[in-house]
Amino acid sequence: MKYDVIIVGGGSAGCTMAGRLSEDPNRSVLLLEAGPDFPVFEQLPEDLKMGNNVWLSAYGPHSWDYVARVTADQTELTIPRGKATGGSSAVNGQVLFRGIPEDYDGWAAVGNDEWAFTDVLPYFNKMETDLDFSGDFHGSTGPVPVRRYPRNEWLPYALSFEQACLAEGFAADEDQNHPESTGVSPRARNTIDGVRISMAIAYLDPARHRLNLTIKGDVMARRILFEGKKAVGVEAESGGERFTVEGEQIVLCSGAIGSPQLLMLSGVGPADHLKSMGIELVHESPGVGQNLRDHPSAAVLFRATGDRPEVQAPVIQVGLRYTVEGSTVRNDMQISPMLMTSEHRPAQVQIDDDENYIGFSASLQLALGSGELLLTANDPSVQPYLDYNYLMEPLDRERMRKAIRLVLRMAEHPSFKDIILDCVNPTEADLASDDALDAWLNRNVGTSHHISGTCKMGPDSDAMAVVDQHGRVRGVEGLRVADASIMPDVIRANTNATTVMIGERVANWISEGK
Repeated sequence: MKYDVIIVGGGSAGCTMAGRLSEDPNRSVLLLEAGPDFPVFEQLPEDLKMGNNVWLSAYGPHSWDYVARVTADQTELTIPRGKATGGSSAVNGQVLFRGIPEDYDGWAAVGNDEWAFTDVLPYFNKMETDLDFSGDFHGSTGPVPVRRYPRNEWLPYALSFEQACLAEGFAADEDQNHPESTGVSPRARNTIDGVRISMAIAYLDPARHRLNLTIKGDVMARRILFEGKKAVGVEAESGGERFTVEGEQIVLCSGAIGSPQLLMLSGVGPADHLKSMGIELVHESPGVGQNLRDHPSAAVLFRATGDRPEVQAPVIQVGLRYTVEGSTVRNDMQISPMLMTSEHRPAQVQIDDDENYIGFSASLQLALGSGELLLTANDPSVQPYLDYNYLMEPLDRERMRKAIRLVLRMAEHPSFKDIILDCVNPTEADLASDDALDAWLNRNVGTSHHISGTCKMGPDSDAMAVVDQHGRVRGVEGLRVADASIMPDVIRANTNATTVMIGERVANWISEGK
C-alpha cells in the first residue's frame, strides 16, 4: 500500500499532524513512532500518565536518554527526550507557554513572512481549550485543555515565591499567554487532575477509530528513500525486521535531534560530514544539525524545613518571566521555583534523599550561543554527537550571573523564613566573584529541555536554511520537516506549545496543497 502521507515521529508535532491530516477520510496517513504506543488510556504506564513528578517521567523508562556536551566541564549530561507516542509531551512538565510576539515576528523578519505573530495566533487558539481565559488570545474548542492552579491550591513555597517576586518590583500577571505578558504568573499547563494530557491523548486518541489512519509503534525509521531527488518512502525496522513503506509525501516530525539525524542518514546534510560517515549524498545541505538552540538553565538549591512533599505534589504552579537588568532583549529570563521531583532538579548535584529541598531554576530564554549535532555512525540506533556549547558568549554568562544573584536575594525574603534553612549550591566561594560564579555555571548549567533549530527554516538567500517556510526540505521533493527543529531561533518560552502550533500550521498547508 502507498500512503498519501507518512509521518515519521509521533511526538507533539507528529501527533498533531496525524490527527489533523486524517480528518480528511480520503487521505491515507501512516504514523511511525520508534517508541511504544499505548492506545488504551487505562494501559498507560504511570510515568507517562501522572504529570506532577516530572523527574520520574523525564528520567524514566520512556526516555531516549541522549548524552550531550554542554560545556567543557560537563561533557556527558543526560538529555531526556520522550520515547513513546506523544514524544516529549508524554514525559514533560506540561507547561503550555507561548513565546512572545517578537519571537514569531523575528522569524518573519528573516524571510519567513507567514510566521508573524498575527499569522500563528489562530493556530495557538485552535489547539487549546483554555479553562481559565477566553477572548481573542485564547481557544475554547481545541483538543488540548489548559488550566492554571488557583492560589488556594498552591503549595507554600509557590505562594512565597510570588510574594518575593512582587517585593522585587515584578508585576503580577494572571495570564502568561497574553502577548503583553511579563512578571510573575500562574503556569498554564495541560495537566488535568494530575494527569498529563500528552499530544497522543489530545490528538491521536480521538482519531484512532479512523480507517484512514494507521499508527505503528516500536518502528524505527532508518532512512528516507529517494528516487533521484524525490522522497518516495521510508526504510524502517521493527522487531529485528527491516521493511519499506511508500508515501506520496513524507513528513519528518522526529524532533530537533531525530529529524536532522534522519536527514543526514538519508543523504541530506553537510557533504563532507556525510562522506566521512560513508553516506551517499542526495543533496548537500550544510545547515542540517547546525544552529542547535536551547535555554541554558542553572538551579540554586536550598535545604528546606519540614518533610519531603508527596511524590505527586504539584511541582509547577508559578513562574517569573522578566527582562534581565541592563538587557536589551525583552523577557529573556525565566525563574521557577521547583521541588526535587522537577525535571530541572540538577542531575549532577548529589543530594540526600532523606532531606527536603527546594530550588529556583534560572533559564536563559534567548541565548546568543548555539551548538551542533553530528552523526557518530551510519546507524539510527547509535546516538548522534550533541554539543550545546553553552555560555561561550559573554552576554549569556552575564545574564545568567545576574539571574542567580537575583534568586539568592529573593530567597532572603521574609516569606521564605519558615521554608528555607540554607543554601546548598552554589557555595559562598562560588559567589565570591564573577569569575568564580562563571566557573560554577560551567560546572552546573543544564538544559531546560527545549532543543530546537537544527533544521531551521529560511529563504533561498540563507545557505544554512534546511527547509523553506512551509517546511519543505530544500533541494528535494516530497519531503518536509515539521517540528521544533525548523525554528530559526528558540522562542522565549517553553517550546511544546509552539511545536504543536507548527504541526497545526504545516498540516493546514498540506491540506490546502501548499
